[in-house]
Amino acid sequence: MWLLRLLAILTVIAVAGGVAASLLTGERKYLRFSFVLARYAIGVALAFFALLIIERVAIIPF
Repeated sequence: MWLLRLLAILTVIAVAGGVAASLLTGERKYLRFSFVLARYAIGVALAFFALLIIERVAIIPF
């Protein structure tokens, strides 16, 4: 679990760095990078949480 937290923090730092670089340089490629990275990160997070929910639902004690 600590690894996922570390990856989430690094992703947030990378997205913020891309936005900051876009604001400082005026180049849109950094903003595009941040948007793509955030989109993939949200997709992976949603898939991870869906697996956690499915795991909780699938284990039903009889």
